[in-house]
Amino acid sequence: MTANSELLPLQKFPTRMLSKSQRLFLGFLVLLLVDIIWVASSEITKFIYKNADYEKPFFSTYLKTSMFTIYLLGLCFWPQWRAQLERPPVSYQLLDPVADEESFYTEATSSLSDSTFVPLKYSDGSDRGSGNDSGTDSGNDVSSRSVRFSKLAEVKQMSEEGAMEALLARLSYQATLRAGEAAKRAANRFPVHRVAKIAFIFCILWFLANYTYQVALAHTEAGMVALLSCTSSLATLILAAAFPSNQGDHFTLSKFVAVCMNLVGLVLVFMADHSFEATIPMGGLLALLSACFYAMYLVFLRRKVDNEDKMDIPMFFGFVGLWNLLFLWPVFFLLHYTNLEKFEWPNQRQWAYLLLNGIIGTVISEALWLWGCFLTSSLIASVAMSLTVPMTMFADVVFKHVHYSFILYLGAIPVCFAFLAILLLAHWENWDPLGECLRRLCSRVFCCRAGHSHNRAIRVPDSESEQQALIGINDGDHEA
Repeated sequence: MTANSELLPLQKFPTRMLSKSQRLFLGFLVLLLVDIIWVASSEITKFIYKNADYEKPFFSTYLKTSMFTIYLLGLCFWPQWRAQLERPPVSYQLLDPVADEESFYTEATSSLSDSTFVPLKYSDGSDRGSGNDSGTDSGNDVSSRSVRFSKLAEVKQMSEEGAMEALLARLSYQATLRAGEAAKRAANRFPVHRVAKIAFIFCILWFLANYTYQVALAHTEAGMVALLSCTSSLATLILAAAFPSNQGDHFTLSKFVAVCMNLVGLVLVFMADHSFEATIPMGGLLALLSACFYAMYLVFLRRKVDNEDKMDIPMFFGFVGLWNLLFLWPVFFLLHYTNLEKFEWPNQRQWAYLLLNGIIGTVISEALWLWGCFLTSSLIASVAMSLTVPMTMFADVVFKHVHYSFILYLGAIPVCFAFLAILLLAHWENWDPLGECLRRLCSRVFCCRAGHSHNRAIRVPDSESEQQALIGINDGDHEA
């Protein structure tokens, strides 16, 4: 294969050089960091709504989403992004080996530049361009004869494509394989216009997921919202099984049991705190709706982009912020004149909290969360949201001095255990221990039943033969 592009350094693809276990561990750390950021962001959002007296979910979501456009500054200052704008599309084609060998010398010669002549320089300073002519006196000794060399050297430059192939030819076998893989990944990297198109497809879905989450925070406690948002794991399991992006997304009994264990823990947490009952209808419904939007966003984006090397995650979010900034501003008029959310310009103090929450809780955390999803899987990224429940409880106990019952802490145990179980199952993509145990149990049960029926089938002919023998004996007695 050949490519009409430069070979990018291997350091541009550090995560692809990691083993599967290393990628899962790195993804676990990234998702854990995102959970901590989200807990802090939820508390800041509640503070803005209650203490800062600025309960504007749409304005907050619109502002935080528009702040994603900060990433697009990379098109101006990041050389690699600028190169993607200037570089023509990269394409690979399979060459015929026979034709390639026949045309090797012709192409190599035609790809060279015109000849240039430069003077020769020797390190020893000797004049190798002088010597006796071959037509000297025949009486001279043969050893005194020498050849006269030209004092000029002919130089031809190789093209950049040929120089790259020559560089690859001089590498070791393993280095050549790694360099070839890096070149293919660079060629498969989405151009800027395709990243913008993907961002346009998913921007509304992402905005709806975040807006419903913000509205839910305005109607109920942060712990309750985080609790019900964790139900996205079940929706993610179903959607990922219906639209898999890799072998690890297939449905297994072990994954289903782990997700159910996660939901059981969430139900225990829900039943333990009775302060949520007054606001369940509105805030709980919106939190569940947000969970469904998050699951759709994760699964379909992961199916569209199967690994992080194909798309720059910051560039993707930069275009998400740009499309939301350009197309969602008319909603302000709709909400204002329908009295659903009156438009009010925030004061300086409110601006400070909004910008802080936008930078930390959205611009940084969302990019890290999507990166963690690519490092692990969409199901792990969804189940990781469950860890925000015990973290939020701990934050409420420390900062708000809220007292929870023992059942609520007990429910957090299966939540954490389910996350670790799914993380281990992801390490072995096709491993289904519970499914294997169930199949073995069923096979033993059916084998035992088949054995009993086989024994019965053997005894029946014996009894029939005995009956026939007895009948024959009786007949003989009668004849006698």
